Amino acid sequence: MASPVRQAAHLAIRGYQLTLSGLVGRQCRHLPSCSEYTDEAIQRHGFWAGGWMGVARICRCGPFGTSGLDYVPETLPEGAAWYKPWTYGRWRGVNAPAISCESVEPDGG
Repeated sequence: MASPVRQAAHLAIRGYQLTLSGLVGRQCRHLPSCSEYTDEAIQRHGFWAGGWMGVARICRCGPFGTSGLDYVPETLPEGAAWYKPWTYGRWRGVNAPAISCESVEPDGG
């Protein structure tokens, strides 16, 4: 069962999605959206770490930021600690799976 803080954060994010997000416009540059990313990060890693991951994601979502697939990491970054909250977030780039050239099949035609 999720902690009360995680549940409260989930309800706040869901409330934003159902109200303000529709007024502001759903034009996130990433998939999943920033609110979905933050919600998943908080549910997976807790309010403190997941919240900082969400802040970092929102900072990357500006006009000169990143775009595309950006998944919540499965594990916390190496060296992340509660007293260094900026180490939880990825402030540049995306968490998309790497695609190697070997995984692309040549066209047989």
